[in-house]
Amino acid sequence: MLVLLPPSEGKASSGRGAPLKPESLSLPGLAEARAAVFDELVELCLGNEEKAREVLGLSEGLRGEVAKNAELRTAGARPAGEIYTGVLYDALGLATLDATARRRAARSLLVFSGLWGAVRVTDRIPSYRCSMGVKLPGLGALGTHWRGAMAAVLPEAAGSGLVLDLRSAAYAAAWKPKGELAARTATVRVLHAPTRKVVSHFNKATKGRIVRSLLEAGAVPGDVAELVTALRDLGHVVEESGKPGALDVLVDEIH
Repeated sequence: MLVLLPPSEGKASSGRGAPLKPESLSLPGLAEARAAVFDELVELCLGNEEKAREVLGLSEGLRGEVAKNAELRTAGARPAGEIYTGVLYDALGLATLDATARRRAARSLLVFSGLWGAVRVTDRIPSYRCSMGVKLPGLGALGTHWRGAMAAVLPEAAGSGLVLDLRSAAYAAAWKPKGELAARTATVRVLHAPTRKVVSHFNKATKGRIVRSLLEAGAVPGDVAELVTALRDLGHVVEESGKPGALDVLVDEIH
């Protein structure tokens, strides 16, 4: 099973580790596309700060993110699973998984990114700020930039198993499974049980808990039907929405 996750906007600091080694990142077929974004982003942030802040869609309070991007070549790197923070990753709690579940996470989790395309949680990266919705002056919209490289690399990464796609819309636009692979891809929508309305904050927390429960249980569903059974066995309330592969997970809390 391959689980596709969005990144978090907020990220932990890079720390004092060794700097990024691009050749060490998973999915080497993305290397050329990564280098193009990396170089463009660093050069943008080394230049006019106001222009960089506008391009990246950063508020005045996030001005410091420009300087952080400008130092990406020398910044310390940490496993991506430690860099990404926020509601989904707090609920997933990678650091508190047992050793077996962490090994499963290393094999099955893939985090999408405007800068890296996609990385494993064990890939060492520096902290950065660059969402998939950004349009870099020399490359244009990142979602469009990544499509060709992703289409060439991701089907092989998906293998022959189930793909559980938990990405937000902006990141899903960078790669959409097609053909036979689309038929074994599941997506999840989180609904407030009494009202059947889509929830926001609790959407991320629920997705993090779903992934954690699958990793802890060692569940390896081979198709969407087996995923539904596995989630129900783990205590989640799941309904099939009527669209192929689309599942609704119902929750009572909406905070």
